[in-house]
Amino acid sequence: MPKPNIETPPARNVGQNLSRRRFLATAIGVVAAGSLSAPRPTNAQDQSSGGDMNDNERIIRDFIAAWSRLDADELGGYFTDDAVYWNLPIQPVTGRANIVQFINGFAAGWTETDWEILNLMAAGDMVMVERIDRTKAGDKAVDLPVFGVFEMTDGKIKEWREYFDLATYTTAMQ
Repeated sequence: MPKPNIETPPARNVGQNLSRRRFLATAIGVVAAGSLSAPRPTNAQDQSSGGDMNDNERIIRDFIAAWSRLDADELGGYFTDDAVYWNLPIQPVTGRANIVQFINGFAAGWTETDWEILNLMAAGDMVMVERIDRTKAGDKAVDLPVFGVFEMTDGKIKEWREYFDLATYTTAMQ
């Protein structure tokens, strides 16, 4: 029986030593390790209830909930001084102060945002979150599917990579 002709797209290097292969291997490893967490409500009471949630998972759940307050300075407190934020496909932003400035810039017109966690995987210093970001800017609104990868150091975000379709966002906000 002939083998099917399946073309695999070439790996795309999206960060420091992060290739599609490494990304997928990490995600598969997290699931294989049995660390898949069921989605939990994102309100503050449920987040602080503890349970089997590891510290990094709790921190990222708190970070995601904090976005609804649209306070870039508060959000900046979740990052290390030398953090890197890759809001792909845009170039990375390095350093907490620059990240706060970047958040202030792109969220300046937002009037409301609520990020719904669909799936969350946490293992060690890595947290991966599939979400829907529901954002309003005046009379414009977007429900944006996003996948975020957080690398943590000492309870702070060291590197954050966000994967989404920029055209979905820009078309909705025009």
